[in-house]
Amino acid sequence: MAEAPEQQMTEAAAPAQDPESQRGTRKTRTGEVISSGMNKTIVVQSVTRVPHAKFGKIVKQKKKFYAHDEENKAKTGDTVRIMETRPLSKLKRWRLVDVVAK
Repeated sequence: MAEAPEQQMTEAAAPAQDPESQRGTRKTRTGEVISSGMNKTIVVQSVTRVPHAKFGKIVKQKKKFYAHDEENKAKTGDTVRIMETRPLSKLKRWRLVDVVAK
């Protein structure tokens, strides 16, 4: 019986894995920049093609994402890749990864 608490202590005292291995995969989206007028912020419109629930026809769904652009690299009309991140402001939950095409 005395050995059981010692085993529990060693398991609890073991260092946790590095945080990056525990973190889940982050979502990425590709879309077109529709606004770059703000400082360090871009608005990206992503188009997803999905079948209609009732009729089966392929329809386009458009969604806007506010993304952080640290170096103000992206301009209106560029195709960019964005990645999910922690909340940066009221609306910004994404950050710019790279500019795919100009």
